[in-house]
Formats: sequence, structure tokens, C-alpha cells
Amino acid sequence: MNKDQVKGVGEQVKGKVNEAVGKATNNPAKELKGDVQQGAGKMQKAYGDAKEDAKDQAKENAKRNHP
Repeated sequence: MNKDQVKGVGEQVKGKVNEAVGKATNNPAKELKGDVQQGAGKMQKAYGDAKEDAKDQAKENAKRNHP
């Protein structure tokens, strides 16, 4: 797990909290902020996942080329 994956999940959690607070307090702006944070968190986690996959693939290729 890399820092982008961790930060992305953290941002998703903050977004869920803001969304819930927005719904509970009938605050559409807070709810929207939560939705945006969740989307940003998903994108950052996806970027981190892609980086991790690329690193794993590079290790796999190196292992195959240098037994």
C-alpha cells in the first residue's frame, strides 16, 4: 500500500463524514463537499492502485528476466 492509496481512503472517509453531517443538519453545501471529497479520494486511491500495479509488474518482469 502506498501513500496515495492511504490518502485516498482517508479522503473518502472524510467525505462520508461530511456528507452524513450535511444530511443530518440539512446543509446541502456540506453534503456536496462530502460528495466531492469522496470522488477525489476515489481518484487518488485509483492512482495509488495503478502505481502499485505498475511496481508489482516491474518486479515480476525483473524476476522473469533475471532468474
